[in-house]
Amino acid sequence: MTRRSLRLRLALAGAASIIAALVAAFFVLSTLFERHVERRIASELVLHLNQIIAGLAEQPGTALDLVKPPVDPRFERPLSGLYWQIEGEGKRLRSRSLWDDILTLPDIPAGGVHTATIPGPGAVPLLLVEREVVTPERAGARPLRVAVAIDRTDISRATDEFEGDLLPYLQALAALLLAASFVQIFVGLRPLATLTERLSAIRAGKAERLGNDFPDEVLPLTGEVDALLQSRENQLRKARERAADLAHGFKTPLQILSGDVLRLRERGEESVAQDIEAIILRMRRHVDHEMARARQAERGHAGRSDLGRVASQVVSVVSRTPAGRDLDWQQEIEPGLILRIDPEDLAEILGSLAENAARYARTTVGIFARMEGHSAIIEVTDDGPGIPEGEIDFVLKRGSRLDTTSEGAGLGLAIVESFVEEANGSFALENRQPGLCARITLPRIVA
Repeated sequence: MTRRSLRLRLALAGAASIIAALVAAFFVLSTLFERHVERRIASELVLHLNQIIAGLAEQPGTALDLVKPPVDPRFERPLSGLYWQIEGEGKRLRSRSLWDDILTLPDIPAGGVHTATIPGPGAVPLLLVEREVVTPERAGARPLRVAVAIDRTDISRATDEFEGDLLPYLQALAALLLAASFVQIFVGLRPLATLTERLSAIRAGKAERLGNDFPDEVLPLTGEVDALLQSRENQLRKARERAADLAHGFKTPLQILSGDVLRLRERGEESVAQDIEAIILRMRRHVDHEMARARQAERGHAGRSDLGRVASQVVSVVSRTPAGRDLDWQQEIEPGLILRIDPEDLAEILGSLAENAARYARTTVGIFARMEGHSAIIEVTDDGPGIPEGEIDFVLKRGSRLDTTSEGAGLGLAIVESFVEEANGSFALENRQPGLCARITLPRIVA
């Protein structure tokens, strides 16, 4: 995949989104867990707070004391991390665990239980739960602040352990989501691959339209492409029809001119007759060319031809002509060569080349074919004089002709080249010692 790949862009965007979402989930879950643990511990501190309030009693001399201390042994162990403290009227009671320290209680509104975070012994942060109470009337209705605090390190430790347990699961989830994202991208982009395959099939002549079996999001595109193909076909058909009409329109004037040539010769004006006849021959070649292309356009690109069978039919016809009757016809075609071309078009190509070869051959004409990848290489050879090297490009130009003394046969080399190009093939000429080789490359149908 390259930088311009849509699949790569979607994969990167999906991976970035998944990673960002999981990172956010990691911090959110950690925060929620920490708050949950904090609430649970705060609930336990409220229980301790209520035990302490219940254990307050008035001692002789109107002094208050905690006659029933909480049962948790950490209150008795110095700097254990769990502390209680009672303040009121300038007096203070505290747990043994505070040792020489005191809790600095924040200002709180009256009523209810309040939670806060304060610094404790050694500047360690503590989670504080406190409440303001008033002693009974018999005890002087004195206001007291009762507080219980615990080291927040336990909360942080529990949160760290939770994060350590959570991380592997999030990594596994990330891998699963990335895999699912890649599958989603593959499935989502599959219609584009199908679209490419259909376009290739249209280009190769295997199909005419993309069809409407695509997702709703792709249907507008395929509909426009099919409409464009239909429009182009209509334009091409009309152009071919006009060309065919024009070619047919020239037939009658050419016949009239041919009659004029005969009359000129009868009068002895041979030079003028030859000039007009040369023009007539050139125009007939153009007319035949356009009519052949019109026929080819009507048949379209879809076709299937057995090369061996078509070649045998061509040889059986050309070998009976005056030019081919006395020649040795050789045919070596690899079996199973099925070409993607209409049989009539293939017969036109081979017939034209075989007639040209028969016209100039001394003793032998050959048709040879072999497979090469997804193509077939066809060679039509003769042992004639060949073509001067400097004239090969000239004879392949439309309307160009070296031999102007004969009417020729078939469609000519330029028309052969047109048929080959229409079939997505290639055509070339090369001299051999002796003779000429016309080489054609055409796509074959692979079973």
